[in-house]
Amino acid sequence: MGRKWNNIKEKKASRDADTSRIYAKFGREIYVVAKQGEPDPELNQALKFVVERAKTYSVPKAIIDRAIEKAKGGSEENFDELRYEGFGPNGSMVIVDTLTNNVNRTASEVRAAFGKNGGNMGVSGSVSYMFDATAVIGIEGMSADDVLELLMDADVEVRDILDEEESVIIYAEPDQFHAVQAALKSAGITEFNVAEITMLAQNDLTLSPEAQAQFEKMIDVLDDLEDVQQVHHNVHLDD
Repeated sequence: MGRKWNNIKEKKASRDADTSRIYAKFGREIYVVAKQGEPDPELNQALKFVVERAKTYSVPKAIIDRAIEKAKGGSEENFDELRYEGFGPNGSMVIVDTLTNNVNRTASEVRAAFGKNGGNMGVSGSVSYMFDATAVIGIEGMSADDVLELLMDADVEVRDILDEEESVIIYAEPDQFHAVQAALKSAGITEFNVAEITMLAQNDLTLSPEAQAQFEKMIDVLDDLEDVQQVHHNVHLDD
């Protein structure tokens, strides 16, 4: 799992480096989820999850509140949730999750990002079968053994708990996300350095330095697209 944590860390680092972009992406996602259900995180578990994840990226409360208020105000702006799958250099696999108000534009931009950087778009299901949806929660201030004991006492099932540098990372089924957080909060944990449901590759791929450079350029282009919310892949990124 350590290699997987390295990829999650790299993704967070790249997003943290561009605050305006990450704020805009979370603002859109919070608006969409709030509009689909109750615009109250305490009454809408999906919204609560997105808000919790936004906090791990240091999204200001004002931006979160503004997106929720926009949903409350009955805005007519609508977005479709679409997933694209494709291949990068040397058969690397990529999943691109988007929120878009213009499907044709988004499909064209994603296809171009693949095609101009050594990759190509695949059909739905062409790579996602090699990934598992996984809840990933990272904390500090407790040991892995203490976290395991806490979660066992709370009758919360997890896939794995690992010490990763100065953090303890918990991997669980997506439907256990809120149960894990609730158990940790009951033990006094109030801050999370990662709290998200992501797609983890079942097997990692290591690329040559040249192929990795091309792959990273492709990922950067995808991440920069306005409609792209998350990009998942199976490449082990060397520091």
